[in-house]
Amino acid sequence: MPNNNSTPPIHFHFLETISFTQRTLVKEVVRDLFKKEKTKLEQLRYIFCSDEYLLQINKEHLNHNYYTDIITFDLSENPKAVTGEIYISVDRVRDNAQNYEVSFKHELLRVIFHGALHLCGYKDKSSKEEQLMRKAEDKYLKYYLSKTK
Repeated sequence: MPNNNSTPPIHFHFLETISFTQRTLVKEVVRDLFKKEKTKLEQLRYIFCSDEYLLQINKEHLNHNYYTDIITFDLSENPKAVTGEIYISVDRVRDNAQNYEVSFKHELLRVIFHGALHLCGYKDKSSKEEQLMRKAEDKYLKYYLSKTK
């Protein structure tokens, strides 16, 4: 559904219950991310789900039989504006946070920004692409943190 106002809708859907505070600020930072990356956002939907739910999506839509923390779908019908769905496994985020020794919130934000960056054209298949992606994730994590002070 096209959005004619100046604030593109970003929706959070929870198939798994998680503690996720400052949602309005996160949405604001995601909108800013799109602006800074010079990508018009029409609508974005984040779906927070389990490992098993995301594994099914990975199998059905991408023919991959492995767990992942995030899958991003560009559903844009308008080539000049992005409409997307981003599925995030809260189980993977929790495990990754532990493995990287960061808080759940930090890792969740990283993955939220990661998905948005994919929709802005960032890739992460090669090591060079992955480096650029990490640098952009860090940039938006710092930007988010600067807005919480």
